[in-house]
Formats: sequence, C-alpha cells, structure tokens
Amino acid sequence: MAKTGGVLEVVPTTSLPNSAELKKELQRLVNAILDGEDFSLEITDEAIMLLTALKELKFEKSSDSLKLVDDTVLPDEFKCPISRKLMADPVVLATGQTYDRPSILQWLSTGHQTCPQTQQVLSHNVLTPNHLVREIITRWCKKHGLELPKPFGDSDGNFVAYAEGDHLNSLLEKMSSSLSDQKEAARELRLLTRTMPSFRALFGESSDAIPKLLCPLSFGRVDSHPDLQEDLITTILNLSIHDNNKQLVAENPLAIPLLIESLKSGTIETRSNAAAALFTLSGHDSNKISIGKAGALKPLIDLLEEGPTLAMKDAASAIFNLCIILENNGRAVQEGAVRVILKKIMDGILVDELLAILAMLATHQKAVEDMKELGAVGCLLSIIREGPSERNKENCAAILYTICLNDGTTCREIRDEENANHTISKLAENGTSRARRMANFILERLDRAA
Repeated sequence: MAKTGGVLEVVPTTSLPNSAELKKELQRLVNAILDGEDFSLEITDEAIMLLTALKELKFEKSSDSLKLVDDTVLPDEFKCPISRKLMADPVVLATGQTYDRPSILQWLSTGHQTCPQTQQVLSHNVLTPNHLVREIITRWCKKHGLELPKPFGDSDGNFVAYAEGDHLNSLLEKMSSSLSDQKEAARELRLLTRTMPSFRALFGESSDAIPKLLCPLSFGRVDSHPDLQEDLITTILNLSIHDNNKQLVAENPLAIPLLIESLKSGTIETRSNAAAALFTLSGHDSNKISIGKAGALKPLIDLLEEGPTLAMKDAASAIFNLCIILENNGRAVQEGAVRVILKKIMDGILVDELLAILAMLATHQKAVEDMKELGAVGCLLSIIREGPSERNKENCAAILYTICLNDGTTCREIRDEENANHTISKLAENGTSRARRMANFILERLDRAA
C-alpha cells in the first residue's frame, strides 16, 4: 500500500501472495484507521477484504490435506448422508444407518424422531460409534496421502455438547410425564449413560438432573414397575462410574435410600446393580460413612446370602469397600455378616473375596466370638493346609492370630493341628512374608499358652 498526494492507495488483495504480507498490509490499514481522524470508507472496506482473505487462506491451509479433485473421487459410503462430506466420526443410528455424529445430532436436536434416510421412527436415540467405517476411512486417507479428519473441531465439539445437553433435558422432562414416556426415556438414558462418557458427565452440570431422574421412584413403592426401576437404578450405576458424579449422587437425599430399597426388592438385576452402584459410590471415604449410616449393610449381606453368583460378587465388593471404615465394620458384624461369610467360604463360594472381608471383621470382638462358635478355626486351618492361594493363606493366618489373642481356648485346637500336620510351622517357613510373620506370631502365642 502506497501514499499518493496524501491519499492512501489501496493495493489489490490478489497481489498479496501469503498470510505474512496480508497481515502486514492489514496492520497498515488498521494503523491508518486508528491514527487518522478522518479516514475513508475505502480503507475500512479494504481492511474487511483483507480479513476475509486471511480467513480464506487459513481455511485453505487447514483443509489442503483433505482437498479432493472433485466429489466423485470421494467414495459415497464415506460421505455423511446429511452433510455429504467426509465423515469424521461415523455413528450408527437405531435403524442401522451410518451418519457423521455432528450432522445426526443436529437432526435429533431439532426434534426429529425418525431416520433421515428411511423415515423410520427411532426406537432410541443412542449413537453407536461405527469403528469399521472409521477404520476404512482412515486407511483410505492414508492411501491417498490425506490427513485423517479429526472427529470434532472446536465449534463442532461445542455444538455436540450443546445438542447432547438439550437431548438430556428432553429425556429428563419425560420423567414427569406419562408412564410410557417414563419407561421410554429411562431405557434410553440407561443406554446413553452406558455407552457415552460425555453423557455421564452432563449430569454433573445440572443440580436437578438426579432428582428428575429419580422422580418416578417413590419410597415404599419403588418396585411398582420393575422394568422402570431396573433401568433407573442401572442408570445411577452408570453415572457413578464417572468420578465427578460420585459425590453428586451420594449427596442427593433420594439416591442412596432408593438404592438401598432396590437392594431389597425388584428384579435380581436391579438388586445386583444397586449393590454395584453402592460399591462404586463407596470409592469416596465420605460416602462410605453415609452409605453405612443409611442402612445398606443388612440388605447387602442378605443379597450375599441368597443371590446368584454375579449378585453375590457385587454385594461382596460393596461390603468390602464399606468395611474399610471401622464404624461399618461393627455394623456388618452386628448384622450377621460373619455367619453368612463363613457359610459361603465353607461351601467354596467366593473364598478369595470373603476371606479378605473376614480378615477385616476379625478385629471386632463379636466377630471372634461368632467365628469360634461357627467352627471357623478348623475351616481356616484346612485352607492353610490344602489351599493353593498364598493370599488366602495370609488372610487365614491373620484371622487365626486375632482369634488366638482374644480366645485362649482356641490355641488348643491350633496346637492339635500343629502337632498332627505342622501346618503353621510350614507356613512360617514357606509362606509369603506377611504369612510367615503371622504364622510366627501364632507359634509364639502357642508357646506362651503352653
């Protein structure tokens, strides 16, 4: 740009070959506008033209690697049926059709409940990543020397988050609608929170999301509609996987009491998922206390006693986590945990998991009394003598040592075993470091008792 007779001469933008020169020329124009009290409209027009040119140049550079000779070069199956552009994040709709995620989310966010291609009414709005198509597009791009498209740019990512949030709100509103709407929305929320981490995170952005979700469940009638209850409790489980949601769920006055009620009633899957949710939520120490105080241990112990294997595992995991807190340790003993746990161990069920719980409970005096009465000593000695697991032997030795400290008459039974099979001596020689330590403590205790 040159000055002629006091008037700025505008240099055509076509003569500016690169962004550096465009920026330099733009800087001159801006300075002229800022420094001059009276500047012409021509200058501002040229500044706008330069900004536009810079924008186009930036766009061209970012998309050079994706340029194709013409649209026919790009296979049709790689194009989103809505945008007709190369799919960056292909997803499968309920009808089986594949679309680019931003495009189909925009379609759904405007209220459509049908497939754009087939016009079929959607049974749900869950979008499943199409990994196969994504992989094929990746290979095709590499073969043609093109840069693999990123799933989302900033603006697309913001739009997707907005569209997902809008969709979540619409589903939560249905929780205050008819029973059929509640069931439909609950089923979709269960699927979305299972498959989409971003959807789980959305719940943390709204203080009323959890109350709205739990609205259909009421105390005393929580299992009125078992299928609805199962979907909502499973959704809570899915949400609790997201670390930021653990406190959010636990602090809601409805969530833990409803989980505990669901432990007592509903389908076996509902009870199992309620136990799994309490296990996940108890990952935070503050939640351990509130869950224990709310009365979760008794129904968890009941589920451990009478549930199928998978449900027993969920219950055992929750009990273990909760009993890390000494306060809950005592509650579990008072609720009859020792009897149930020993029965399962003697039957060879979940021995590893339950021995670990029993080792924690053994610090409680009543637990020692219960174990002595229920014949735990012989069972524990046989596991040390015959069991293959070194970790189980450790836990058995720790439990036996605690029993020895609290009940002198037990020493005679252990001494008889030692005289007959040298069970404790062998463990003191060949066990793990912890097992050897516990075994030597027991042997010293036996000597003092003698």
